[in-house]
Amino acid sequence: MELRVVFQTARSVTIETITETIYEFDAPGQILVNGENRGETKQVVFTLFDLKPDMDYNISLERNGEKAEVNFHTDYEFVTINVREVGALGDGIQNDTPFIQAAIMACPKDGRVLIPAGTYKVTSLFLKSHIKMELSEGAELLAETDRYQFPKFPGMIESYDEKDDYNLGTWEGNPLPMFAGIITGIDVEDVVIYGRGIINGQASFDNWWDNVRVMKGAFRPRMVFLERCRKITLQGFSLKNSPTWVLHPYFSEDLKFLNLSISNPADSPNTDGLDPESCKDVEILGLHFSLGDDCIAIKSGKIYMGRRYKKPSENITIRQCLMENGHGAVTIGSEVGAGVKNILVERCLFRHTDRGLRIKTRRGRGKDSVLTDITFDHIDMDHVMTPFVVNGFYFCDPDGKSEYVQCRESLPVDDRTPEIGRFSFTNIKAANCHVAASFLYGLPEKKIERIEFKNVAISFAKEAKSGAPAMLSGVGECTKKGFCISNVDTLICENVHISGQEGEAFELSNINHYETI
Repeated sequence: MELRVVFQTARSVTIETITETIYEFDAPGQILVNGENRGETKQVVFTLFDLKPDMDYNISLERNGEKAEVNFHTDYEFVTINVREVGALGDGIQNDTPFIQAAIMACPKDGRVLIPAGTYKVTSLFLKSHIKMELSEGAELLAETDRYQFPKFPGMIESYDEKDDYNLGTWEGNPLPMFAGIITGIDVEDVVIYGRGIINGQASFDNWWDNVRVMKGAFRPRMVFLERCRKITLQGFSLKNSPTWVLHPYFSEDLKFLNLSISNPADSPNTDGLDPESCKDVEILGLHFSLGDDCIAIKSGKIYMGRRYKKPSENITIRQCLMENGHGAVTIGSEVGAGVKNILVERCLFRHTDRGLRIKTRRGRGKDSVLTDITFDHIDMDHVMTPFVVNGFYFCDPDGKSEYVQCRESLPVDDRTPEIGRFSFTNIKAANCHVAASFLYGLPEKKIERIEFKNVAISFAKEAKSGAPAMLSGVGECTKKGFCISNVDTLICENVHISGQEGEAFELSNINHYETI
């Protein structure tokens, strides 16, 4: 057992236990900070708070007779601005937005904005560069539910000389008007939001979730929206009841999401947990997701945005996370006009999600939409309906059920044709599956380049539920099907075991090269 400091501030630290255990241990371990008891933890990745600036620390973890320790020095901190001293009441009645915003704007470089225990009613708070903001234990940012109290961002703003434009608002991959996020960062850098507090969007079917397909004033706000930001870290706190996507970094880079808890009701619409869109160099570590849509959905815009900006999402690591109750544990798409590449998902737990990996693409995403070099390693799944889904005929768009999108015959390859490249699934255990072991369906004219399964064990629940393995026309519900794979150039299966299926273990069609070991 070994400890590694992942990230630190002047007052907090996130530590990862280097171990083969996934997400949490069976028994808690004792945490000591400079020799003093700081409680117990079962989590592989844990965060400590209430440290002091500019001090040496020794953190040790003792579990089952084993001991590991790590030393570090906390960061420098210049001053703290307490929002209560600026005028915030934290009584859940007064609108505390202007007072917290004043504290943010007044905070100097290397300063801290402190939000102590209390309930702070807010609309949109805007970040600025080079600050830390702490949500203390017992602090809750309680979002307003009157949409017309939120600022509105237009989708595209034409430049004065009419030679360029400025994209500000976005909705599902297109430049469209949106309400500003509850926490919003526009072109800021070097920001940390941390603590043990809560951001509560207060969304329900009486407000934001009512008649969600209709734009009312603008599209719904995200809980945290980061546009063209750099070097941003979110650490430790909880987010719940989001109007729509919870965390939405957009055209941003060098991002860390550490030890967050994200929860929305299972029936809440479009409440994805974390949607990096056209982002690069992203670390997602130790998060717990339980919500009503995809837990993590990696995107890069629809074809207009992909062609215009050519900004793929790339270099994203997802590790030691727990995904529960969502449609997909890790989803890529469907808005992937600029492509997605270099994604590593390792040592994660997927429980009671509809799919494990979920790839959503379709004709019309365009030639820049290249999805490749995606690796899943050491993943445990339980009660996942279908562990692996790659769908080249995703139908959830206005033209999604058109003949062009849904045609199963080979069509000419042109500028509208997307590409699905290389995928690797290694050291995977999926127990109590329901619908199918996999549903991998590429385009006949542009086959999936390469899929590798290595050390994969799939078993089905005794009383399996039926369901559609993927969202494409003509595919009905099924139960306990094996590996359904079509339109792949190279398929490699090494040490792959499946039990409890009904019918053939492998239903393969239009595979150019198939190798079993």
